[in-house]
Amino acid sequence: RGRFLDDPELKTLQMYVEDINKQGGVNGRQLQLVHYDDGSDANKANGFGKRLIEDDKVDVIIGGTTTGSTMAIAPLVDKAGVPMISLAGAVVITQPTQKWLFKTPHTDRMAAEKVFEDMKKRGISKIGLLSETSGFGQSGKKETEGVAAKSGIQIVANETYGPKDTDMSAQLTKIKGTPDVQAVLIFGLGQGPAVATKNYRQLDIKQPLYQSHGVASNEFLKLAGDAANGVRMPASPQLAPEALKADDKQKPVVEAYNNAFRAKWNQEPSAFGGHAYDGLMMAVEAIKTAGGTDKAKVRDAIEATKGFVGTGGIFNMSAEDHNGLDLSAFKMLEVKDGKWTLVE
Repeated sequence: RGRFLDDPELKTLQMYVEDINKQGGVNGRQLQLVHYDDGSDANKANGFGKRLIEDDKVDVIIGGTTTGSTMAIAPLVDKAGVPMISLAGAVVITQPTQKWLFKTPHTDRMAAEKVFEDMKKRGISKIGLLSETSGFGQSGKKETEGVAAKSGIQIVANETYGPKDTDMSAQLTKIKGTPDVQAVLIFGLGQGPAVATKNYRQLDIKQPLYQSHGVASNEFLKLAGDAANGVRMPASPQLAPEALKADDKQKPVVEAYNNAFRAKWNQEPSAFGGHAYDGLMMAVEAIKTAGGTDKAKVRDAIEATKGFVGTGGIFNMSAEDHNGLDLSAFKMLEVKDGKWTLVE
């Protein structure tokens, strides 16, 4: 039983719960999926969290698509002792570690580290940052600022935009006019970064453009169109499995998920749906290991997850690390001719 928001995540859960139940369920019991959509509203998320715990009496919560929703439910699961696997990005979810809270996506801090690693290879040291004033964007801004100094990167222009903004030309014009800017990183979710990418090309900014993993979906390619060409971002290899080497452990997992999602829903998969797959399968494995749904035992089993091959990477959880991924789980992708390619 779990809760999803966000279309690809819910579809992923529905599809695999149905599949697992057809094969006899988990330990001979059928999975029951209870879901609510909080529309990314943290207040609603808190109410739904209470309902899941008190009325629906769920064994595990998979969800909190956004950082705000996750953090609204976090105190509830802690108090009730219900394991929760979040599908959101910010580092605050797992650092400091909270006993009952885990997450499957890579953190925003890792995204900044991976981007800076790539920039350094290209001889870039001074950048412009454009971030969204949402939970994900704010955390991304803070983490990018924190990691910059350690990476030898200077943020010489620092601008923000609102989640509902439909034009970022003003901010990008400021960044363009800042001397010494060698590249730009945009940190946001959904449509905003695609709009900003179009504005970037309209303003004819020549410097390399980077995005965070907040737009790791084919939807970004659709929304940004030709403007996306040349954009680089860190992401799970899910967007370009064909680029993975034949012996890569993730390749069969990612390809099987992508093919199943396309066949069932007739739409392109995204990294977000992959996070839900990873969360569900990790929970299922933990229930099997625990020999049932005793919440403390399931929690312990999730924390003991080692070598779990998911779409987002190979997870090695521990008492100190409730995310379980390292930087090797991120690949640097570049859009070429409207397609994701792997940057070697």
